[in-house]
Amino acid sequence: MLASEEYRDIEEKIQRGERLTREDGVRLFHCSDIAWLGAMADMVRKRKCGDIVYYNVNCHVNLTNICTSHCKFCAFGRDCNEKGAYEMTKEQALALVAEAMHDPNLAGLHVVSGLHPTWSFDHYLGIVKAIHETYPQLYMKGFTGVEITHFAQISGLSVEEVLIRLRDEGGLQAIAGGGAEILADRVRDELCPNKATADEWLEVARTAHKLGIKSNASMLYGHIETLEERVDHLLRLRDLQDETGGFQTFICFPFLPKNTELGQSVKQTSVWDDLRTMAISRLMLDNFTNIKAYWVMLTVPVAQVALGFGANDIDGTVHKETILHDAGATSPTALSEDNIIRIIREAGRIPAACDCNFNILRTFD
Repeated sequence: MLASEEYRDIEEKIQRGERLTREDGVRLFHCSDIAWLGAMADMVRKRKCGDIVYYNVNCHVNLTNICTSHCKFCAFGRDCNEKGAYEMTKEQALALVAEAMHDPNLAGLHVVSGLHPTWSFDHYLGIVKAIHETYPQLYMKGFTGVEITHFAQISGLSVEEVLIRLRDEGGLQAIAGGGAEILADRVRDELCPNKATADEWLEVARTAHKLGIKSNASMLYGHIETLEERVDHLLRLRDLQDETGGFQTFICFPFLPKNTELGQSVKQTSVWDDLRTMAISRLMLDNFTNIKAYWVMLTVPVAQVALGFGANDIDGTVHKETILHDAGATSPTALSEDNIIRIIREAGRIPAACDCNFNILRTFD
């Protein structure tokens, strides 16, 4: 692949299928040869998972934006009496799903919310239970490690007990990957001290995997973290994947500063950084099969290019995304399935519709 002499040893490791070290990861983040990084990541992607690109026909259900966390990077959360604050009733949530059901290929739901100061765990559970009982044919991917930690704290139940009830009563089949942000105490103490710690987030994933509930993983980058902390974040995820094998896909979330407390003190990431981070994630996370190019945050064109930088998952149709658009996302709030298929085909890949556990529902050769 014609690496410069400085990175020839890393290229040889990648070609032999050897695991990269922390030092390797840090060095890669200082590499200016974006074409070489992309070629390395694409080679590993092809070797690991072929030319299939996964997507799903799904609907996001954000039950409330009222939240006690007040994370500095968040533009979605509100206080109870703040302008724009909302809380869905059970009937409103069901109506949203009913609207999305106009798409005959709708396969599943993605349910995440704020940490409401007065809602009980049973209140959250009651809503998803009603949705599941009304639409049992839809897969249910729901709640982040942060939310599940919150549910345990407000209910007095263990994380395991919360997960069992969500699975058995609410139909939960997989856990959303958000809330990991950067798994470093320094960063979390500064940006999000009022929610789950790094260890708590990882423990939710560990417990879910023990129960047979798969989960996703993510990284929110491009704010106050160092490049070394990005690498350490990837290594913590890799270590847990070695232990449990329960992570299904990894999502790179570039920080969107608009309407957040960080505001103009942090510039939005560049396309160069987004593609570099995507490629290095593929190279460091050697035990993850899937790497997601989340078009909502990256924009559609960058997500399409990211399919050549290690990604093999482009998320889904979404149907009215709100959380990231509050932070200034310029992508559409939804994509049609035909558009997603076109985007994947233009990149020379094979589109494959899947459920939340990456079981293929149909392919388009």
